[in-house]
Amino acid sequence: MIIRPLIRKANYYETDQMGIIHHSNYIRWFEEARIDFMEQIGFGYARAVKAGIDLAVLESCCKYKSMVRFSDTVEILASVTDLQHARMTVSYIITDANSGELRSQGYTSHCFYDNRKNKPVSLKKAIPELYELFNGLKVDE
Repeated sequence: MIIRPLIRKANYYETDQMGIIHHSNYIRWFEEARIDFMEQIGFGYARAVKAGIDLAVLESCCKYKSMVRFSDTVEILASVTDLQHARMTVSYIITDANSGELRSQGYTSHCFYDNRKNKPVSLKKAIPELYELFNGLKVDE
């Protein structure tokens, strides 16, 4: 399965006083790309939540390489780079859609969380289908 990057145009409201995208928005963009990734693999986030599982964010990191400005179009590629029974890391690469220049890269780490019992859970046991989808798409960093 080939995962396509999320294509996104930078909005004016996301800029700061210097006219560049405020750093806090990149973490939001990571979330958008992660949700798009799950839709692409055929097991959307809403389906996981309905099945009783959330992907609680444990950590996020973003390294800023070059500026994104209002109306720039970026591509955000999400990929699973670590998968354990109860945890997962998703890595992101943001590039300029026209030039291919690297804008930022980062990751989020998650635990699989049973939203009915309010506790961490093994995804492999709770939703084996989703675990196998993630495992089949895991890439080395």
